[in-house]
Amino acid sequence: MLVTPFCLMLTCLQVSPDRSQFFRYDSISLSCEDLINSTGWKVKRKTSDSGVRPCYSGWGFPSAASTCTIGNTYPTDTGVYWCESDTGERSNEVNITITDRAVILESPAMPVSEGAAVVLYCKAETNASKHKYNFFKDGRLIRSNCSGEMTLLSASKSDEGLYTCSAAGLGESEGSWLTVFSDPNNQHVQLTSVSFPGSRLLCHLIVGIPYLLSTILLGLIYRDRKREKLDSIYAYSVAIK
Repeated sequence: MLVTPFCLMLTCLQVSPDRSQFFRYDSISLSCEDLINSTGWKVKRKTSDSGVRPCYSGWGFPSAASTCTIGNTYPTDTGVYWCESDTGERSNEVNITITDRAVILESPAMPVSEGAAVVLYCKAETNASKHKYNFFKDGRLIRSNCSGEMTLLSASKSDEGLYTCSAAGLGESEGSWLTVFSDPNNQHVQLTSVSFPGSRLLCHLIVGIPYLLSTILLGLIYRDRKREKLDSIYAYSVAIK
């Protein structure tokens, strides 16, 4: 999917593959991406069956620091997922749906930025024959084709809504809500898997520059005061002579 995920916080829950719907038995990787500190965050979830539980408590396997993997998903894994620190701070929330239906809609797990290109895929569990695919927004048919692909060239607020799709003879997918975020001041953090290291460096620069400038300013003040003191001593010694 050609998307620009939006994260409103420095710590974001990233879903791989980047979508909100999965077939039964699919594998999902969940990771807490922190622009400043990549440790100290744990993946948690809330489901209708078991309430709030952290990774490794019967539903996932921590494959690395701040990362959780679900090897074989089930419909009972449907729920809300997020990252949480030891001090109770929370990241964005992601709604994940695990379905036993024969069709899913592959749409971004996170909000997308206004103007970004977004590709939605209608995916059948079995592709033995050519299917006709239909895309719906808020219950209204908006596209039909045989490719199972629908592109929003430049996402706008009007594209927000509940999307579903269907494949002829296989039924309809679950619904996924597409959120388009408008950021006129460009003050929020944009994250993609390929640009994340650069974003991390940028964040460190933004945080460190004020301290660097303060250090330079204090050094200049100290130098000027020392120079004034030396000038005073010299003038006093000349006056005595």
